[in-house]
Amino acid sequence: MGINKLENLRKESPFISKAYDFSKRAHGAQRRASGEPYFTHVTATAQNLLDWEMDETTIAAGLLHDTVEDTNVSLDEIKKEFGEETAFLVNGVTKLGKIKYRGEEGQAETMRKMILAMAEDLRVVLIKLADRRHNMQTLKALPPLKQKRISQETMEIYSPIAYRLGMQRLSGELEDMAFPYLYHKEYRWLIENVADRYDQREKYLRKLEPIIEHALKDAGVVSVSLDFRAKRYSSLYKKLLRYDMDLDKIHDLVALRLVVKTIEDCYAALGVIHKLWPPVPGRIKDYIAMPKPNGYRSLHTTVFCQDNRIVEFQIRTHEMHEEAENGIAAHWAYEQMKGSSGYKRRQASMAVGDERTWVEQLRAWQKDFADPKEFIDSLKIDFFKDRIFVITPKGEVIDLPQGSTPIDFAYSIHTDVGNQCVGAKVNGKIVPLDYKLRSQDVVEVIVQKGKKPSGAWLEIAVTGSAKSKIKSALKGKGMFKEKKRITEFKITVEDRIGILKDVADVISRSHVNVNSMSSSAEKRGRFHVMRIKCDTDDKEKIMKIILKLKGVKGVKEIEYRFV
Repeated sequence: MGINKLENLRKESPFISKAYDFSKRAHGAQRRASGEPYFTHVTATAQNLLDWEMDETTIAAGLLHDTVEDTNVSLDEIKKEFGEETAFLVNGVTKLGKIKYRGEEGQAETMRKMILAMAEDLRVVLIKLADRRHNMQTLKALPPLKQKRISQETMEIYSPIAYRLGMQRLSGELEDMAFPYLYHKEYRWLIENVADRYDQREKYLRKLEPIIEHALKDAGVVSVSLDFRAKRYSSLYKKLLRYDMDLDKIHDLVALRLVVKTIEDCYAALGVIHKLWPPVPGRIKDYIAMPKPNGYRSLHTTVFCQDNRIVEFQIRTHEMHEEAENGIAAHWAYEQMKGSSGYKRRQASMAVGDERTWVEQLRAWQKDFADPKEFIDSLKIDFFKDRIFVITPKGEVIDLPQGSTPIDFAYSIHTDVGNQCVGAKVNGKIVPLDYKLRSQDVVEVIVQKGKKPSGAWLEIAVTGSAKSKIKSALKGKGMFKEKKRITEFKITVEDRIGILKDVADVISRSHVNVNSMSSSAEKRGRFHVMRIKCDTDDKEKIMKIILKLKGVKGVKEIEYRFV
């Protein structure tokens, strides 16, 4: 389908046709590792962009994105033949391509470069995501070590970026393609144990279709579509780890997705579902009234259905569905379609709606971090962790990572508000500064003019942005000196005899001092969560420890943080 669409666009657009022919000549007889002509990769990249309904300039840049890096074509030639805008996009992708992933350090630099590119023009990163999607689809042709490196990079950089841009379908696809290379045994287990469950679940849900459609019709709600969303293997595995690998505890293995015409219909459909079947307490989520940070909007509810089986419903409009699938690319398509038909070659800003705001914030915020290692650690917390939404007394919604405190909230308002903070009220009641905020809390900061932050705040603040501003204020007072950080490993392991010793042996052989070790803080069925604190902040050494730990029988998941 993509090839036909691209061929049709070539016929309609002399500009695209010119870029296509230029790229084909430039790449000539070049071959990929699979033996295919290299040109198949650039056409696949362009097809992805076309599927996302990007503008002509972006699609042309997709066709040309490897010419400067991999052929004798210069950027000046691109500029002369295709104009400043196309050359800018090609140059942006070329710069990103020069950053090679080499563990944590490479991850930091890649992420920093991508954020800067997004702040300049989001289309650069969209081209890179289209490029990465095809590279993952053809990963089989590469040697195993390269497969793992590229998959790790995809899982840690490209999938989170796609998710943060609201491109949930792409984010999930990238994770699913990386998962078998990083967790081969786990993937095989899922294949063997889940496929039949998916089929059984879908057969059950199909029996509900006529019941739902009849009830919606009686209520005057027009259903655009009713389909099924199967949980992806990568996210399913993460969830299973929390439920002792018990598939019977996963109620959203296959969810029902209902698409309706209007927002009013969304809430009417929710009422219809709840009239048919009682909702599970605490499982109703209104992402329409309060969207996720990446712009995701939908109603979610979980109900006790026929035969007392638990079923999850997602209810949204067609526009919400497109946004949920393709994120900012969907916004771009809508902007392009306003008052025009087909594809137009034109100058345009990618700054569409509030979805751009976080990118602009990132660009300004990353300047606070001279050390790329510190930047990436903070980034993981501040922008890719689970989010909460708290409200100012004036009704403004503030987006923060889960676990944030009034100090994080204060610094998110303004540096001066943070520095002069002496207390906070949450829902009208005074709370301590280490209070853990929750979604929908109304937060008021109490300030005192001339007040300065305390060094103890560094232990209370969660976001990297707040910590960076606290450090700056303390340095100004001569009260802050950088200390060597301690690394805490969080390791999910099978509950077997000898696992503690095996893990401890790996760390001791790595020549790092162990401060503390615990395996009783959390327990998840037959899985334990071990926490080990070590005297090191050497990223290279940490990554080597993680690689060795992954080779220990029974180790299922490893996370780390600096404390």
